[in-house]
Amino acid sequence: MYPYQNPALSPEARAEDLLGRMTLREKVGQLNQRLYGFSCFERKGEELTLTEEFCQEVERYSGLGALYGLHRADPWSGKNFDTGLTGTLSPRATNLVQKYVLDHSRLGIPVLLSSECPHGHQALDGYLLPVNLAVGCSFSPELLKAAAEVCGKQLKAMGIDLALVSALDVLRDPRWGRSEECFGEDPYLASQMARAVVTGIQSQGVEVTAKHLCGQGETTGGVNASAARIGPHELREIHLPPVKACVEAGVTSFMAAYNEIDGIYCHANPALLTDLLREEYGFAGFVMSDGVAIDQLDAVTGDRVASGAAALNAGVDLGLWDTAFGRLEEAVARGLVEESAIDRACRRILTLKFRRGLFENPFVPETDHWQSYNAENYPQVKRLAEQTPVLLKNEAGALPLNRAQKIALIGPNADAIYNQLGDYTPPVRQGTTLRLGLEKLGAKILYHPGCPMFGSDEELLKEAVNLARDCDVIVAAVGGSSSRFAIAGEFDTNGALKSQEHITMDCGENVDNASLRLPGEQLRLLELLKKTGKPLVTVLIAGRPYEMGTIDRVSDAIVCSFYPGPTGGDALAGLLLGDIEPAGRLSVSLPDDAARLPVYYNPKDSYRPMAYYDGAALPKYPFGAGLGYTRFQYSLVSSPEGECREVCFRVTNTGDRPGWAVPQLYIHRLQGVATSRRRQLVGFDKFLLAPGESREARLPIPEEALIQWDYALRPTLAPGRIHWYISDSGKEHLDGEFTV
Repeated sequence: MYPYQNPALSPEARAEDLLGRMTLREKVGQLNQRLYGFSCFERKGEELTLTEEFCQEVERYSGLGALYGLHRADPWSGKNFDTGLTGTLSPRATNLVQKYVLDHSRLGIPVLLSSECPHGHQALDGYLLPVNLAVGCSFSPELLKAAAEVCGKQLKAMGIDLALVSALDVLRDPRWGRSEECFGEDPYLASQMARAVVTGIQSQGVEVTAKHLCGQGETTGGVNASAARIGPHELREIHLPPVKACVEAGVTSFMAAYNEIDGIYCHANPALLTDLLREEYGFAGFVMSDGVAIDQLDAVTGDRVASGAAALNAGVDLGLWDTAFGRLEEAVARGLVEESAIDRACRRILTLKFRRGLFENPFVPETDHWQSYNAENYPQVKRLAEQTPVLLKNEAGALPLNRAQKIALIGPNADAIYNQLGDYTPPVRQGTTLRLGLEKLGAKILYHPGCPMFGSDEELLKEAVNLARDCDVIVAAVGGSSSRFAIAGEFDTNGALKSQEHITMDCGENVDNASLRLPGEQLRLLELLKKTGKPLVTVLIAGRPYEMGTIDRVSDAIVCSFYPGPTGGDALAGLLLGDIEPAGRLSVSLPDDAARLPVYYNPKDSYRPMAYYDGAALPKYPFGAGLGYTRFQYSLVSSPEGECREVCFRVTNTGDRPGWAVPQLYIHRLQGVATSRRRQLVGFDKFLLAPGESREARLPIPEEALIQWDYALRPTLAPGRIHWYISDSGKEHLDGEFTV
């Protein structure tokens, strides 16, 4: 027995011994994840066979570092319920891959399996959650953690080692197609959610790869993978807090982002991937590249081998689909990298494999138990989904609806399950749309699609208006879609949409939107429905903010629901009928029109943001806004004073219905060493109060929230005056001042 085969030794000691026995090519093989896992097998009925491409890759490197997406299912992968992995086929495929790798590895090194989990597992019968932008609106990290734990249980049962989780992107431009993958526009909220999802999944024995590192949400004009034209202060204040939170939560790995920051690609940025991440934050795991991103460094190097060397030297340890990392032997021969750099990266991968026990227990039970992790058996996702819709407007008591009313349910998103699931979604067997949710709760509805999501149809518009005239109230379910299931476009090598001709989606990766207008004839539909004189309740189901000017003008009530997931129809129906109390608050500001971007709530105080002469300076529906069916009164108990930096206050439900209070604590530095934010979220709470009930709450001001970076990027707790605010529903209830 060699030392690396002795389970009594530490993972680090075993990795060091194994590393010393490996050839350079074997080491390079451990840094590669070149294959598309969903293309590595063929299914005929209940039989699975591995492809020649997979077998040749394993034999080329005498093993395999990692395999991406074995269980992935969607239109890009071409896997569905007939061709993909269901039931016992899923763990059988895991074991088939692992056995082949072990049988053809000279030193018996197992493979890591990675899988997409941006909002639940992207596999057939995967446990799916609302998208991140919706989850942010819940202001409930606890509910996200509970739902993420279920994801972790399922991933573990399927033999997945690495869950690739969207957790780091902070949304600064809603024109970006990947807006749905962000927890919102605020770094503190995003940090709390990132910590929750990492903790939840990893508590079940599955490692998390948090993506994307870093600044991807700071696009140029909302264009995907575009330059983040920001300096180090903006990076630290807005985009790095979720990264730091993940490190503190013990995240296993990070995925680097496609974009550049101030001229330097993230994949070739040692100041980001090594100096900051490892030396300053103390991160000890490994860094994975994004799909084919290392090859894209050719734009700087002009040389594929040099691109691989640049990424490795910067701190990338594991590639993804690129060809550059496959040529690292050549990079060593040319003197572009030292073999010690390859050893460093390989050591990190091997240590994880030993730590996970893959050498002793590489296989999983071949049962279909993993399919039991669904919303019926594990309702954590239902509870999370119920907290995500945001009631923005409710004039003249338009909501909740009365079951005795005849309801006209109209719109392209009223009965389209894939339009409420988001991008990176597998085929699903079941789910509840708004139409089904209302029917289940006994509402009297007449349904009509209203208009196509894209294009126009005059006859449909006329039919919808005629139906609405015969009803007491109109519910218009409009919005967008990130569904790839009906598109005619082509996919790129990284799975993103390549051709945008004739697409039927207005959000998702590589689907950026300049106007932020509702697609197709949906605005016209709303205006025509308004002319009927019937109360109009607009339900927005979308993956990004839309222009709210016209929508607000014609609507008596507005419910904003970023893609709420498979159980979202139940949540929306319950809210509309008053069975569920509105609990959401906006995780992102909604622009009155796109011409006023950016409209995020926390710009710097060095200028007058959005101070245009031809319109309102601030959006009507900012970050943190959201109503309930009741009213609250806030009263101050104690303010920050001396060493006691917390606000203590009392909240009373003064209405006649239960309601969710979501107090949010903001600060604004009046004195410091750098420009301050107009508002900076530093804490929040959430609780349900019965009619007449009061509750005392305390929100501390963390010392980290008071830190600024001076001109030399030194963290500084500068003395000075600080204004604080307690807000909810987009309104300030209490405020005061203290001195550091």
